[in-house]
Amino acid sequence: MDIYLKKKRWKILLLLAAILIGTASLMYTNWLTNKMAEEEQKKVEQWAEATRIISSDVESGIILTLIYQIIGDNTTIPVIVEENGEIRQDRNIKYKENRKEVVLQKELEKMKRNGDPIEIDLGGGIKQYLYYRESYLLRNLRFFPIAQLIVIFLFIGFAYYAFHTSRKAEQNQVWVGMSKETAHQLGTPISSLMAWIELLKMKDIDPSLVKEFENDTQRLEKIAERFSKIGSNPELLQTNVGEVILATVEYLKKRSSGKVRFETHFDQSAKTTVPLNSALFSWVIENLSKNAIDAMDNSGKINISVKEKDENVIVDLTDTGKGIPKSQHKTIFQPGYSTKKRGWGLGLSLAKRIIENYHKGKIFIKSSEVNKGTTFRIILKKTR
Repeated sequence: MDIYLKKKRWKILLLLAAILIGTASLMYTNWLTNKMAEEEQKKVEQWAEATRIISSDVESGIILTLIYQIIGDNTTIPVIVEENGEIRQDRNIKYKENRKEVVLQKELEKMKRNGDPIEIDLGGGIKQYLYYRESYLLRNLRFFPIAQLIVIFLFIGFAYYAFHTSRKAEQNQVWVGMSKETAHQLGTPISSLMAWIELLKMKDIDPSLVKEFENDTQRLEKIAERFSKIGSNPELLQTNVGEVILATVEYLKKRSSGKVRFETHFDQSAKTTVPLNSALFSWVIENLSKNAIDAMDNSGKINISVKEKDENVIVDLTDTGKGIPKSQHKTIFQPGYSTKKRGWGLGLSLAKRIIENYHKGKIFIKSSEVNKGTTFRIILKKTR
């Protein structure tokens, strides 16, 4: 469990680092754009002053040259000069000649909403009003940190997805290899046990005991078969879900504490069939039940219900155990996760793989309450 807590912390740290970088970039860019906005305002004010001076009687050629230079230097800031409700001048606004008036009027409305104009007193009671807005360069700069944040989060998302996919593929290879090796290793002792059972049948031994030995050996064969199918596409046959559940429950009853009660809630005569691999699905029910028994400390009740809804068959397994905190609802299906001192934490991970990868269904915690119990839900499709 500590491994997943550490991974979660690393994810949070990465996210915080991205937010910190993005915030710092946003603050710096905001400071920079404010400085540029101040500079643009000064330029516009100079432009207005230059326009006023040109309209007055200026005789010095040097001054006129300087003024025209000031006006000519504005190649980025969109400007409109209005007099008596008419547009007298415009600068740095793109338009086609046949669309000139329409474009300028729209721009003027935007500029009026953007802020107050600069008044140009030409003397003799004549006044012009200079409207302007941010240059395209400054506007693009304002959007830059947002674009940068998007790029950062896309990069983190892509890196996380690539890492997660790679890790999952690696885990799958490990689990598949381990499963097949386990099946292979079980083969020899199972064959030996079968031979011993045949010898016991010839001896004067209680047949019921021999039968139990035989049942357990057959169970080991089934377990080996299950392990051998991990990593390959198992054959799915139209199977009665209820029959598989009942057979699994009967097996578990004989090997569980008398304080554990199993209850099934479905019509046993009804044939609720889905494409199923009986051995693997039985393993899922067995794993969920064993986890429930552990959660109940070998004393409590397990309810299993089956119902049909639209094109799906829904199986709910409910226990009266300790419950699972909401923060762990997804973590418990990850390989290696376990709250028990023994075991490898593979049961629920394999259950998820069997239901979702092989049967194209869903398995999840429908509800859980601490110290009251948990309901696992399995959804299987009637047709594949």
